Amino acid sequence: MIRSLLVANRGEIACRIFRTARRMGIRTIAVYSDADASARHVREADEAVRIGPPAAAASYLDIQAILRAARAADAEAIHPGYGFLSENAHFAQACLDAGRMFVGPPPAAIAAMGSKSLAKASVRAAAVPVLPGYDGQRQDLDHLEERALAAGLPLIVKPAAGGGGKGMRVVHERKELRDALTGARRLAESAFGDGTLLIERYLPEPRHIEVQVFADAHGNCVHLGDRDCSIQRRHQKLIEEAPAPGLPQPVRESLHAAAVLVARNIGYRSAGTVEFLFDGREFYFLEMNTRLQVEHTVTEAITGLDLVEWQLLVAAGEPLPLAQAQIRIHGHAIEARVCAEDPWRGFLPSAGTLEAADWPRGESLRVDAGFAAGDTVPSVYDSLLAKVIAWAPAREQAALRLAAALDRTDLAGIHTNERWLGRILRSRVFLDVRHSVALLDRAAAQFSSPMEATPAALALAALVARHAPRRAGPWDMCDGFQPNLPARIDLTLSSGGRTHRVRLALERGEPREALLAAPAGDLPVEDGATRLRLAGVAVTEDRIVAVLGDERRGARWFRQGPQLHLWIDDAHHEFIVEDPRTQEFAAGAATGGLTTPLPGVVSAVAVQEGQTVAAGEVLMVIEAMKMEHSITAPYDGVVRTIHFARGDRVPEGSELLALSRTGDSAS
Repeated sequence: MIRSLLVANRGEIACRIFRTARRMGIRTIAVYSDADASARHVREADEAVRIGPPAAAASYLDIQAILRAARAADAEAIHPGYGFLSENAHFAQACLDAGRMFVGPPPAAIAAMGSKSLAKASVRAAAVPVLPGYDGQRQDLDHLEERALAAGLPLIVKPAAGGGGKGMRVVHERKELRDALTGARRLAESAFGDGTLLIERYLPEPRHIEVQVFADAHGNCVHLGDRDCSIQRRHQKLIEEAPAPGLPQPVRESLHAAAVLVARNIGYRSAGTVEFLFDGREFYFLEMNTRLQVEHTVTEAITGLDLVEWQLLVAAGEPLPLAQAQIRIHGHAIEARVCAEDPWRGFLPSAGTLEAADWPRGESLRVDAGFAAGDTVPSVYDSLLAKVIAWAPAREQAALRLAAALDRTDLAGIHTNERWLGRILRSRVFLDVRHSVALLDRAAAQFSSPMEATPAALALAALVARHAPRRAGPWDMCDGFQPNLPARIDLTLSSGGRTHRVRLALERGEPREALLAAPAGDLPVEDGATRLRLAGVAVTEDRIVAVLGDERRGARWFRQGPQLHLWIDDAHHEFIVEDPRTQEFAAGAATGGLTTPLPGVVSAVAVQEGQTVAAGEVLMVIEAMKMEHSITAPYDGVVRTIHFARGDRVPEGSELLALSRTGDSAS
C-alpha cells in the first residue's frame, strides 16, 4: 500500500487526487511554482515543495525539480495528473530509476502511444481502423506539403507528440497548407519539444467517442464504458458525457473491444483512454491518452467507482478490484469545463484574481474545483478553473440539471464561460444528439450573443448601487436627499459598451419607482423611459430581493469599487457604476497602436519595422494559456515600431507595435 504521494501537477486535478489519497490514509505532497505559491492545491496538501519560477518549463515540466521535491518530502509514489509530464515516458522511467512508484502505465506503453505516428503503426497491427494520411519520418516542409496534397483536402495537421488538440490545424484550401504546417510545427516545438508532424484525412462532422480502459500487472484488462466528447472549441473538449448517446449497440461493443485490444497490444497498465472518430457508420482510431482524463469524472458517476483509487491500487501491485462482468453502468452523467475565458469577446483567455467564487451545490452534483475566492488565476497555465458534473437517470434530465447548476455558478474578477456552456446544454441540437465536433465552428454565434441588460437587471443593479456601504461624510450618502425637493437618485450604469441611465424615486427614504432611459442618445431620463414600480426592497451583503411591478425578483450581487456583478436567472451582468465626479479623469483611447487584449508571451513576430502590410495580415502571435492568438492589422498601413520580440512576456493592454495608415505622413 502506498503511504505517501506526490502529485506532480496543479489546479483541480491535484485537489481531486488529494481527496482520494486522504480518504485512503495516504500522506499528500504538493509541488508549486512561484505563480502558485498560495494556490488551492498547495493549501489542501499535507506538505508542499517549491519547484521553480512560473514558467512551466522551469517548474512543472522540470523532471529533476520534481524528483528533488520527491526526495525532500520522502514521497513513495508520484502521480502525474494530466498534462505537463503525464505522458512523458522519460519522466515515468526517471521516477522508477529514483526508486519511486509511478502512478501510471509503464514507460514503454507511454512511448508506444506518445508518438501518434508510432501509435498508428501499433493500432494498424492490431487491425483497428485508422484514417488515411502521412505519419512518416521525412519531415521537411516540401515533402509534408506533397504528401498532404496526395492525401487530399480537407485534412488536419497535428503534432506527433503531445495531445489535447494543441497545435492542430485544419486545412480546407491549398493556400492554407504552408501556414498550417509552419504554425503547427512552431507550437509543437514550443509545447512538446518535438516538431514532428503528421497529416490525416479530415472528417468534417464526426463525433468524438472514447473508451475508458484499465489494466493491471496481472493480465487483467477491462473497459469502463464509453464517453462522448464532441462539444469542442479549437479541438479542446468543453462538455463530456457518459455513456455516449445514440450509438448503435453493435458499434458500441466494437468500440469497447477495439479499445481493450489496443491496450493489451502495448502491455498497458493503469487508467487509459482510447479515442475514436465516428462518422455515423464507421469509427477510426484517433489516439490513446496514457493517463487519467479530465473527463474521468463522468465515468465515475455512472459506475460508482473511484478511478484514482484504482490507479493507486494498481501502482502498488494489486489486481483490478472488479472483473468486466462485475462492472455496472447506471444513468447518465455530463461534465462542463468552467474556464477562464470570455465567450463574448472571442474566447480571449482571462487571468487575475478570482474575487468571488460560489460553486453550485445540489442533488447529484459534483464540483472538482482548483480555485476559490481570492485565488490568483495565472496567465501561464491552462485556463481550466473547475469541472461541474451532473448525474441523472436519463440524459436530458442530466443536461438540464447541469445547466441549472451552471446558472448557480457565480464567479467574478475574471471572465468565465459557464453561462455560455449552459446555453449549449439547453439547445435542441445537443439534447437531440445532432451535434458533432464541428458544431461550435459552424454555429457558435447562436450561443455567443451578448447578454443584454434587461429592465429588471438595471433596476436591481441601481438598487444595489444605492445601497452601497455608507461612508463617513454626508456628501457620500446615497439616499437621494435634497432639501425641500422630492428625493431621487440618478445613476449611470455601463455594460457591454452601452450606457444606461436609471433614476430612482424615493419616498421616506425607500425606493418607490425606477425610470430606465433608452441606452441610445442623450435624452433626459424621463423621455422614452421604462417605468417600474418598486416595493419590498431588501438588500443583504450579497443578495437583493425586490418587487418590480407585479413580479418578485431576486439576484446575487458582488461589488468591487465601481464594478458591480449581478447574477439574475441564467445571466451574469457586469456593470460599471459611473461616478460623474471622476469622469473628467478618464483616459482617452490611444490611436495608432495595437495592444494585446490578454497577458501572454510573444511566440512569433511576422513583420519588420518599415514593412507595408494589408488589413487582416498577421503581425504578431501571442501565446496565452496554451493557445495562440494572432494580432492582425486593422487596416492597410506601415509598421513603424515593434515594442516586443519573440519570447518576451507582455502584460494585458500592452502596446505591441505602432502602425500608421497607408498615406499618413505621421511616423
